[in-house]
Parts: sequence; C-alpha cells; structure tokens
Amino acid sequence: MSDLLAASMLDHPIWHALTGDQAHHAVGEGPARRFHPEIGPLAASIDGSRESLAALARLATLTGPIATLQLEPDPIPPGMVVVRRSPATQMVFEDAPDAGADPRVVALGPEHNAEMVALAHLTEPGPFAERTRELGQFWGVFLDGRLAAMAGQRLRLADRAEVSGVCTHPDFRGRGLAGLLTRHSASAIVTEGRVPILHTWSDNTAALDVYRRIGFVERAQIWITVMAAES
Repeated sequence: MSDLLAASMLDHPIWHALTGDQAHHAVGEGPARRFHPEIGPLAASIDGSRESLAALARLATLTGPIATLQLEPDPIPPGMVVVRRSPATQMVFEDAPDAGADPRVVALGPEHNAEMVALAHLTEPGPFAERTRELGQFWGVFLDGRLAAMAGQRLRLADRAEVSGVCTHPDFRGRGLAGLLTRHSASAIVTEGRVPILHTWSDNTAALDVYRRIGFVERAQIWITVMAAES
C-alpha cells in the first residue's frame, strides 16, 4: 500500500472500515454509514459535502446518536447537536511483536460479554456496546474471579487494525494490566500481518505514556465528535 493511500485511510478510518473489511457491520448506504447501533455509535460520511452531511443526519435520526472520528472535523449536519467534540491522539505501533506470552492473558468469548460490557461502562474506555466484541478478538485478565482488565480489536482497514477497549477495573489499577493487554493485542495484530493503530483522548496523559512505552508513536491529532438528532 502506498504511503498516500495509507494516510488517507488513517485520516478517515471509520469510512474506510465500513466500506472495506467491516462493510458487513454497516448500516446505511450511499454517502453515509455507521456500525449497527448494538455494536456502537461510530459513523462516517464519504466527505463534508452538503449531501453527505444530510445523509449522515438522516442516519442518526433513524438509528440514534453517532460518533465520527477523522483528521478534520466536518461542519455539524443540519438538525444535529454536538454532545461532545474533543481532540484525540492517533498512534501507530512501531515495535516488534511480543516474544513471550503471559499466562494470565485469556481470550474472551461470548460467555464473557456481560462482564466486558459492565467493565467498559464502569471505566469508559470509549464506545462499547452489547455487540462490540464482534469486531475482533478481545483478551482479558481475571483476578479474584473477576474480569480485572481487557483490550481487543475494533476498526479494521486494509493492512491496519485498531487496538481498542483498553480498560482496567479501579480495584486492580497500578498492576500494569492495561499495558500488558495493549501489547498483547498489538502483537496479535502484527502476527496476522497488519499494523496496529489506536486512539486515545489527547488529554489522557497517563494512557499516552503507557502506549509510548509499549512502542506506539503519535501520528496525528484526530477529532472525535459525538452527535445526536435535535429533539
């Protein structure tokens, strides 16, 4: 893949995921798409034209609030209100895969879904709904019989895949679990021949420090906009 094409995809990752590897999860057609609401609110339009933004607004009106993620935020579509617009940092993994496996890390499956959703709702690592785990493999660490931390995969576009859902229960923080699971997720992506990426709020300095130590480097500031239809 050319550097120019890769940059275009990373600048507008949701659109490229929903019209590529993850098109089977898309709701909508034409110039606007979103993931099924039970998977999450991530959505995109092909560009910032009036027609595309109107299609995005119709999609939100029919299916519920949406969240966009792109290098340059588009104008707010008519009939929509902003719930939140904040800068995030997009990072790319530039290290080798993990040489060894930690026996505490286990693959999470459908039987763990209720615990995964509960942990995500408690810690708010980003959008995580009842079917988010269908987007890719997630891993976790259980301590004292409880899901203490998890991380996994979300967006998949061409030769890139996103590490996402990184979170640790407050009772188990300070043990390096977020870093362990982030590196495990990134290593799994490298092993399948893709480049790991991730996104985190730009003011989350603790997370940024963890990701840098693992081998991620900043690529760009990218904007997250959460919108809902006017009531």
